Amino acid sequence: MKQNSNDKAQDPSAKAANSRTQGVVRLTIDAVLAITDIVESVHKQVSPLSTVKSTSEKEQLSGISGLVYRNIRSVTQKLGYKIDAPLAAISKALASQPDSATTQALLAALNGVLGDYLAASSNPLAIQMRFRKNGQVLDDVQLREIVNQGNGKLLVIIHGLCMNDLQWCKDGHDHGVELAKETGMAYIHLHYNSGRHISDNGQEFASLLESLIGLSDKCLEINILAHSMGGLVSRSAFHIAENSGYKWLELLNKVVFLGTPHHGAALEKAGNWIDLILGAHSYTAPFARLGKLRSAGITDLRYGNVQELDWHAVDRFAFTGDRRLPLPLPKNVQCFAVATSAKNSINYPLGDGLVRIKSALGEHPDPAFDLHIPENRKWVGTTINHKQLLSSPEVYEVLKNWFEIA
Repeated sequence: MKQNSNDKAQDPSAKAANSRTQGVVRLTIDAVLAITDIVESVHKQVSPLSTVKSTSEKEQLSGISGLVYRNIRSVTQKLGYKIDAPLAAISKALASQPDSATTQALLAALNGVLGDYLAASSNPLAIQMRFRKNGQVLDDVQLREIVNQGNGKLLVIIHGLCMNDLQWCKDGHDHGVELAKETGMAYIHLHYNSGRHISDNGQEFASLLESLIGLSDKCLEINILAHSMGGLVSRSAFHIAENSGYKWLELLNKVVFLGTPHHGAALEKAGNWIDLILGAHSYTAPFARLGKLRSAGITDLRYGNVQELDWHAVDRFAFTGDRRLPLPLPKNVQCFAVATSAKNSINYPLGDGLVRIKSALGEHPDPAFDLHIPENRKWVGTTINHKQLLSSPEVYEVLKNWFEIA
């Protein structure tokens, strides 16, 4: 039977693909407008007729040059649906394969880099935080069934920046699937927009965990396996739970951090230096805005911000130094940390390539900031980079041993 156009319009997958395509177009329009502002600002800085050396966000020219830039903005806004060429490949992928692993990875990357903006502008590309399994969102009925399959023991697996839950599986191996088989735990994944502030994600994650209370026919035991930023989101959730009186924190048994930048990520700090260098000269200052396209989630990684007070009322691009407040790990919870070196030496200064070893282990010269994870709950490996933490057989054996211990 031939499907008419009205039926097609009601097809959920087609509607989702169309919504995402519109999100790409909107994102492209906003990007072109932002770049137009930057180009005009540079023009003004180098113009021999200009005596103003301001580095304010919008520096619009007057006269003929100003008219040109105003026309660009006007055409972009009115005919934006025709200018999605810079993101044509993204739009095509979203429309043709909205649920494929490739598209899911693409959405995760976009959300990691621009997720705070996507969420604030209600862009359809913004990922909504959900519990998932096999890439599918779980409702309460499905969650109850999964929890009871594990006799009340649940492993919650959390991805890192620019990633999603499907990316834990590589070459047929998935830490969560294998741990479930070996230990009898059930498992679910947290899928979230990694471009939002870590504290915002932490607050929402804490609320979602509280919603699990009562789903188990037996006493619920919660365990967490978190990669990279996922560990900071977890720590933020612990803080929210303590302050909000959530019951799930009392059910938390073990937490394993894989390459979590507890005290910051080296590459984000380097990005902050780029901002400082570019902003130091009136001719290069407009280009510093390009560096500031990175999301709130990314800038939170500079020092490992997990609380709202760590970033509230502070310019997140300003070179201010570490202004975090100490936040210890929760009491009565067994916490473990895995740190690795991408080279064949634990002295490699960049650690796993993104996170230094001491940061991943939660070690800090100031006792107030040190996480005081016991030495027998730390493990350091070599020739394993940040992404390989998700699938390394060596790391898996460590996880298996930790989760099998009572």
